[in-house]
Amino acid sequence: MIKFLLWCLLFFFCWPLALLALVLYPLVWLLLLPFRLVGITVEGVLELVKGIIFLPGRLLKAV
Repeated sequence: MIKFLLWCLLFFFCWPLALLALVLYPLVWLLLLPFRLVGITVEGVLELVKGIIFLPGRLLKAV
């Protein structure tokens, strides 16, 4: 909701820039999508490595 209100404010003060932002936002989102996917993948791999490293300690704690 805040993004929409900021866009309305920008549209009021400088409508060409607001229209340009409206057109470019999906393109920027598409360009940044691979970086988000890489981030999710790296986070998952790091969580897996963390789980493997802490597994012996968790097994000893359970005994």
